[in-house]
Amino acid sequence: MKPWSLALCAALLSPGVFAAQDLELEAREAALAARLRCVVCQNQTVAESQAPIAKDMRKEIAVQLAQGRSDAEVVAFFEQRYGSFVRYAPPWKPSTWVLWCAPFVVLLGGLLLLWRTLRRRHQSVARPGLSPQERARAQAWLENRQDTPTPEDRP
Repeated sequence: MKPWSLALCAALLSPGVFAAQDLELEAREAALAARLRCVVCQNQTVAESQAPIAKDMRKEIAVQLAQGRSDAEVVAFFEQRYGSFVRYAPPWKPSTWVLWCAPFVVLLGGLLLLWRTLRRRHQSVARPGLSPQERARAQAWLENRQDTPTPEDRP
């Protein structure tokens, strides 16, 4: 095969190779942008935000990925720059235990409060039992009542 035909084949095949690599980098960039929080927006990822800093963060992600850095290295770069707040899902470490456990503690506290409130309400609504004198009076009334036919009992 002649050298010019090899060069022609390489030139025809190379855009497909570069396009595949570009698609892979774009997919990684989108995934990383979805994992990072915009530092100025309220509860938005870098991928969702249209803030200027989010656009700069997306460009920085693309530059670092093009330089061959791994996803973990890119996340570590932003975490070093902005703190662990930049992660959309913070890691499980001692400084974030409150963040991860607080919803469960609040839920447990709410259930405990509900249980105590319902128990107190049930106790306050419950009628106290009859004293022995009241019980004897009621028994005498029932016995007296059974001996006397009522108008409903008569035919």
